[in-house]
Amino acid sequence: MAESWVNSAERIGADLHLELELSGTGGRRAALISALREAVRSGRLAPGTRLPPYRSLAADLGVARNTVADAYAELVAEGWLTARQGSGTQVAERAEPLGTHARVPKKTPPRVRGPRHDLRQGTPDVSAFPRTAWLTSYRRALQQAPNEAFGPGDPAGRRELREALTEYLARARGVRTEPGRIVICSGFAHALRLLFGGSGGGVLRGPLAVETYGLPFHRELLAAAGVRTRPLALDEHGAQVEELGKERAVLLTPAHQFPTGGPLHSARRGAVIDWARARGGVILEDDYDGEFRYDRKPVGAVQGLDPERVIHIGSVSKSLSPALRLGWMVLPERYVDAVLEAKGEREAWVSVLDQLTLADFIVSGSYDRHVRRMRQRYRTRRDRLVVALAAHAPQVEVTGIAAGLHAVLRLPPGSEQAAVRAAHWQGLALDGLAEFRHPEAPISAPDEPDGLVVGYATPPEHAYEAALEALCAALPAR
Repeated sequence: MAESWVNSAERIGADLHLELELSGTGGRRAALISALREAVRSGRLAPGTRLPPYRSLAADLGVARNTVADAYAELVAEGWLTARQGSGTQVAERAEPLGTHARVPKKTPPRVRGPRHDLRQGTPDVSAFPRTAWLTSYRRALQQAPNEAFGPGDPAGRRELREALTEYLARARGVRTEPGRIVICSGFAHALRLLFGGSGGGVLRGPLAVETYGLPFHRELLAAAGVRTRPLALDEHGAQVEELGKERAVLLTPAHQFPTGGPLHSARRGAVIDWARARGGVILEDDYDGEFRYDRKPVGAVQGLDPERVIHIGSVSKSLSPALRLGWMVLPERYVDAVLEAKGEREAWVSVLDQLTLADFIVSGSYDRHVRRMRQRYRTRRDRLVVALAAHAPQVEVTGIAAGLHAVLRLPPGSEQAAVRAAHWQGLALDGLAEFRHPEAPISAPDEPDGLVVGYATPPEHAYEAALEALCAALPAR
């Protein structure tokens, strides 16, 4: 009988699968030696491949550490492996596999996939995910979960998470709600699909007013649902909501306009609420990075002004990780049943264990601590960006830096595409401001700005300095 384990080696990109045949004599040591010999003989383990340390392989295979150490020592003595201090254990360098005439493919330099540096917007520093604290909450949530949590569940989401969000959003974002008016979803895009793409044409109907600049993906999603979007002009006070007319709804990023930066002015917040009341319309509030404000306290949510006229949408994709696929809608009471009906099949529901973990993460205070820690980290990143540009590209104006995870670099007219190409040649991924412009927005050249959208949160800490150097090298000369 064969027992199979999968071992993930420490060598980047290498997954080592071993089958230990325990049906013969010699036990696990002999089985491991045989499996490693066969992997080298067949060419599956190429010359120079670094094998995992004793402790790692032993843990992965469920064997004693001495078993792995003895197996490695035997194969080193036989010439299958080599061991050098500081280099670990590797497959011996040979022209062809031992015991066969089949040639081992020559090792070629790994192909570079993607850019060397990444300053694209949209993601946090994923290396900063709070693994230990999250694992603690996961274990506690799993231990305390009632048996019914592992059943079909509630399409609105776990009550524990909706209660935790009710308290957190009221305290941190000024949202007024109750658990029965929160629906858990997998993020902002999922929320849009539920609101505009359900059976019978969706919960809401177009036309929908949107800001001139925003994510193309969201516009494409709406277009696929048959929703026409009309752009609202932007200025230093945010969206010009006085342009709203016969639209049924408006989508705004009032805490920090994406991507140009800056909050929606208080007078316009009041004006858009007045429009919604007079028109019988609804405001979709995308609170995509509302926690990350650096120069003063975060701006409260528009939803707090009128909970019956605003759908407040948030997620943990910026604060924790987009991989969690956890978000929420805070709904006016009249939309709750329709959204739950649109949610439909259970396959679209978020994992119950993830919901319970996030609830514990919030209630325990771990979420607040993580956000405060990341707020300081991103503020430092922002300051380093500003200092680097002041030193190497003082002609470039940096805007939108009071909040969020990105900044906009204003460039001389006509220079945006050249700067994007120069960044590409520097091995740097970033976006031009024009990528986010609504295709139907009127162009008012020469006042139309050129710019780059720089996501300073994206790189891990060790890669940030090199990314800044590549950015400065790509910018137009003084």
